Amino acid sequence: MDILWKGVVGGLVTALIVWASKRGNVLPGILPLAPTFAVIALLAVGAKGGADGFREACLAGAKTIPAYLAFLGACYFLIDPLDYRLAVLGGLVVWLVAALAIFLAPRYF
Repeated sequence: MDILWKGVVGGLVTALIVWASKRGNVLPGILPLAPTFAVIALLAVGAKGGADGFREACLAGAKTIPAYLAFLGACYFLIDPLDYRLAVLGGLVVWLVAALAIFLAPRYF
C-alpha cells in the first residue's frame, strides 16, 4: 500500500504538469521544482528510522542541484539544433555525467 500512494502522488504531479503545459510554458517549467519526489524519497527513508539516514538523503538530494541545472542548460542549448526529444535525451546524458561526477569524484580526489 505504501508504494501505491507514492505512485499516485507521482502520477498526479505528472498529470498536473501535462495539464499546465496546455495553458502556458512557465508553470510546467516550475512544477518539477516542487519537492514532490523528494518528499516521497524522504518519507521512504524516514520510515526506516534514524535521523542520520534522513540527513544523508537530504544532502544527496542537495548535491544533485548542479546536475539538474546542467540538464536544463543542455536542453536549453540543444533545442535549436535538435528535435525536442533529442534535446531532452541529450539533457539526460549531461545530467547522468554530471551526477556521476558529483558522486564519484570525491572517491578519486
